[in-house]
Amino acid sequence: MNERVEDDEIELGALEDAAQFFLRAAFDASAQAFARRTAHLDVGPGEYATLTIIGTNPGITQAQLSAKTGRHMSTLTPILRRLEGIQALQRTAVPTDRRSFALSLTASGEERLRELSVYAAEHERDLERIIGKQRKAEFVRILRRISTLMP
Repeated sequence: MNERVEDDEIELGALEDAAQFFLRAAFDASAQAFARRTAHLDVGPGEYATLTIIGTNPGITQAQLSAKTGRHMSTLTPILRRLEGIQALQRTAVPTDRRSFALSLTASGEERLRELSVYAAEHERDLERIIGKQRKAEFVRILRRISTLMP
């Protein structure tokens, strides 16, 4: 019969030095911390990044947003629908391509982005404290390499 393993006895085996495992664990920890920080705002996953990119690039299409964020359309569409549902986002047909929509923030969306930006800045300061101010640029460079070079 197997005995229960205590938490401090759990070993990771081949995952002990696996970048993929710790990359995912770090993402999950960061996402959960941001969710706790913004729980009172009823923020959906990916909402801050989506609002930020659309706010910075009014008129961006869904396909462009998908490519830039690395999110598949099947995961991006629910975020866009939610933002549209709370009147933070508007879609406008692109005259030269009937299948595309240009995305832009409404006044409500811009206000929501301003509010979320305060919490995102706090979250970023926490991450910088953990990573180290002097190592943050290199850390982000490595993450960018991973996101752009993985097949």
